[in-house]
Amino acid sequence: MSLFAMGFLLVILQPSTGQFPRACANTQSLLRKECCPTWDGDRSPCGELSSRGSCQNILLSQAPLGPQFPFSGVDDREDWPSVFYNRTCRCEGNFMGFNCGECKFGFSGLNCTERRLRTRRNIFQLTTSEKDKFLAYLNLAKNTVSRDYVIATGTYAQMNNGSNPMFRNINVYDLFVWMHYYASRDTLLGGFNVWRDIDFAHEAPGFLPWHRVFLLMWEREIQKITGDENFTIPYWDWRDAEDCVICTDEYMGGRHPTNPNLLSPASFFSSWQVICTRSEEYNSQQALCNATSEGPILRNPGNNDKSRTPRLPSSAEVEFCLSLTQYESGSMDKMANYSFRNTLEGFADPRTAISNISQSGLHNALHIYMNGSMSQVQGSANDPIFVLHHAFVDSIFERWLRRHRPMLEVYPAANAPIGHNRENYMVPFIPLYRNGEFFKPSRELGYDYEYLQEPALDSFQEFLIPYLEQARQIWVWLVGAAVIGGIVTAALTGLILAYRKKRRRTSSEIQPLLIESEDYHNISYQSNF
Repeated sequence: MSLFAMGFLLVILQPSTGQFPRACANTQSLLRKECCPTWDGDRSPCGELSSRGSCQNILLSQAPLGPQFPFSGVDDREDWPSVFYNRTCRCEGNFMGFNCGECKFGFSGLNCTERRLRTRRNIFQLTTSEKDKFLAYLNLAKNTVSRDYVIATGTYAQMNNGSNPMFRNINVYDLFVWMHYYASRDTLLGGFNVWRDIDFAHEAPGFLPWHRVFLLMWEREIQKITGDENFTIPYWDWRDAEDCVICTDEYMGGRHPTNPNLLSPASFFSSWQVICTRSEEYNSQQALCNATSEGPILRNPGNNDKSRTPRLPSSAEVEFCLSLTQYESGSMDKMANYSFRNTLEGFADPRTAISNISQSGLHNALHIYMNGSMSQVQGSANDPIFVLHHAFVDSIFERWLRRHRPMLEVYPAANAPIGHNRENYMVPFIPLYRNGEFFKPSRELGYDYEYLQEPALDSFQEFLIPYLEQARQIWVWLVGAAVIGGIVTAALTGLILAYRKKRRRTSSEIQPLLIESEDYHNISYQSNF
């Protein structure tokens, strides 16, 4: 199907889903602080009559937080989602969703009992029709109002503690742009005061699990509005790329012929409008982004500050990052050294793993390189390259999980920045997901990466890598222990031989004449030890 024909469908298709469930964005739900919508299958809250789930009190983590956020009770996102709701659906078995009406990631079927594994592929390995379909799906999401979710346009206080709901509709694509903004926005302290050192999706341990959930939800919403259950997000492998090879009209939009900061008119992405990019304006007004259009996508790849990001990341830098054995370390923020997460996120040097916030590596490098809408954290998801980029970042996270096979306990349980402890719920997702629930291999969540599907022998080698890495780190001690062990063994052997030789010379003088030969050997065995 041509792009024009698929684009025509945008006019006639209108279903979809996010953040605040539409069924809970009302005065009654806010005042009762309860979000337990009915499931259409049996018309009971959370599908309770069908044993899918039940309405339960939210269990919040009591683990201590790090020192980065010195306030309490000033931000709606603290102890998410308890400011808005303290009762939500708790789903059973493989059921999931704000009303337990869906299946957990990796499951399908009427009763969510069928396992399903989908494969994310390199965008350059897609056929022309597959690539065109992906682009049309993006445009469809940009032009389809979410059926199940709305966004908040005011804080809980501005809603008069729930008696004056402030929500609005939003299209499916912008719903995810808004969620990314909401998780990373500054804290509004009143007057003209804000607190900037806060982010529920970046600069801390939850960076990788948060974006993993974000992509899984985004993928599912595309599947729902298109009816294409096999859809997966493609990735862009940017290692060693000399320029933005996907910045063409055939793919994600080329450069405008007269204005290098805009996209080519030949790409339908040039007509897209961005939202949530004016953080200073929102801060001065003590307001939230209300998803009003704010202009076209900006992108000028490669014309960025070269002193901060001289080039796109290399394969060697990715491999060094993968060799790091600690997921998190130290302060567990952007100052962490020898942290896999901080190095992959880009706040630590990808050659030394030492924190250096004056430079941008790996994940951050790509954002800075794009030199436009993607380069500002809160609004970066406006550029559709965002999902291709983060799919590849997630694949690097997946490689690290497979190589090092960490236990869940490796993910910090306490003292991480606000919102990033293992048992904290991720902002702003409803249904609720804890950070630790996505610190696991992707196959357990129902997806894999094409370039990671290796033959059995390579998988076995991948299994051995963490043990070989540990052996490499302690080989000096192993050699030393072997040498000392050899010396001790030789000394003991010499003593035993000398002792036996002496016994043979004197045995006729010291052994009784009437003992049986079998008893003699038993006595010798006991006396030797």
